[in-house]
Amino acid sequence: MKKRVKNTASEMKLANSLWGPLSESGAASLTQLIESLSLKVSLGDLLCLDGHWYVTHAGLIRLARRSRCHGIRVQPAREFCDPSVQRWAFRATVYKSRTCRGFVGYGDADPSNVSYLVHGAEMRVAETRAVNRALRKAYGIGICSIEEIGASAGQPASRPESKKLPQPANGNGNGNGNYGGRTVRDRLCQLIRQHQLDATLVKSYATDFCGVKTLREATREQVENFVAHLADWAEKDRNALLCQLNSYPSQKEGAA
Repeated sequence: MKKRVKNTASEMKLANSLWGPLSESGAASLTQLIESLSLKVSLGDLLCLDGHWYVTHAGLIRLARRSRCHGIRVQPAREFCDPSVQRWAFRATVYKSRTCRGFVGYGDADPSNVSYLVHGAEMRVAETRAVNRALRKAYGIGICSIEEIGASAGQPASRPESKKLPQPANGNGNGNGNYGGRTVRDRLCQLIRQHQLDATLVKSYATDFCGVKTLREATREQVENFVAHLADWAEKDRNALLCQLNSYPSQKEGAA
């Protein structure tokens, strides 16, 4: 009991430091989410936007794993899909046990309801939304997932250009190993901690961004550009960044 109370207090303290003093209702909701579902702010399971709590895909997957989810089946809802205009819809079914008849959730995505930063990845966003909705039904989670909400209001129409970090005077532009150098690596670690990102997903995104099989093959300039891009994106639209990170399929299979 003492450990549980201490854990809740620690999570509440972190939430207050990240989003400012919580309202009485907000604090009560967070306490209930922590104690009944074992969701954690420190692991990025929960986010607070405009005073409302949202669960993340990573948090739902961890919950499914802890609950020994038997499996998740995802299928395209073909009657609602139109690849020519990047409109996709999926049906996900969560099976909590061998005898479970399944909890169904649908998710859709098209350029009009996703951030411009993930245009081209609508199919993966739709799949993630379907899985999230099915998991929320299966485990009785009433709050929406962050990936299910549409594009944030007030986003610019065009995609911003990534900013490049200045090259160190004594740096080797073609150097590799250690993710492009200690200073860049430290900056990347700082961004992961600051914005509560999943390090494994960031690494997958980095290799994709740099066009290499392993991050150690990337040049220093490639890694610097990625870190600058990640910092810019996390600052301007963290929700869209989370959608992008959670779209990597290799990280979704652990709950099956």
